[in-house]
Amino acid sequence: MKTVVHKAGTRGFANHGWLQANHSFSFAGWFNPERIHFGALRVLNDDVIAPKMGFGTHPHDNMEIITIPLSGELKHRDSMHNEWQSVLPGEVQVMSAGTGVQHSEINGSEDSHLSLFQIWIIPNKQGVSPRYDQKTFSDSDRKNKLQTLVTSIDDNHEGSLKIHQDAKLSRIDLSQGETFTYNLKSSNHGVYVMTIYGDIIIGDQNLETRDAIGVSETESFSIETKQDSELLFIEVPMMTL
Repeated sequence: MKTVVHKAGTRGFANHGWLQANHSFSFAGWFNPERIHFGALRVLNDDVIAPKMGFGTHPHDNMEIITIPLSGELKHRDSMHNEWQSVLPGEVQVMSAGTGVQHSEINGSEDSHLSLFQIWIIPNKQGVSPRYDQKTFSDSDRKNKLQTLVTSIDDNHEGSLKIHQDAKLSRIDLSQGETFTYNLKSSNHGVYVMTIYGDIIIGDQNLETRDAIGVSETESFSIETKQDSELLFIEVPMMTL
């Protein structure tokens, strides 16, 4: 089993006043040549956005973008005629930028901060038609069991959002003292595990809140919990750029 550990404090950090951004991989003004990507996973940003603030209209193309609000309210508008869609904790949003899309994202609250993960995955198809979707996932459906959020548009998995890549995003909320085994899709895949909250052990690594580990070259691995923990799994082909 091959692993790469990214402790929370080693991430890139940018304080823009209205935006507190933590970058797991090189992004914007933060560049680390050893942290460009993990397979097809290109971006994992952990953002906190001040009330009524956000990102103005900007373009994307040929990227699969997944947004997971953790607290607060996200408002989204785009060139696909979505007008200030509300995306709340418990929901997941996906957008295939494809041939090109413009969008805006703001904190929809006037008094509360917005906390979210934004994830960019390199697609396996270029020039597709842009598409948008969002879905609510119940937290009770991931209590000590894996809850699948996003899969490939080519998979027949029901109930998940779809992107143009042979990837799988999932979450689990594990109780203290639980052990869970994660099984990978194939030998060509790796999994980036983000500890949203908690304290876990994978292999010989102890991972706490916002610590992450990339796992590859194995069929499965086990997770032990030292306290109640919430985990995000991003499984992707281990392609190189």
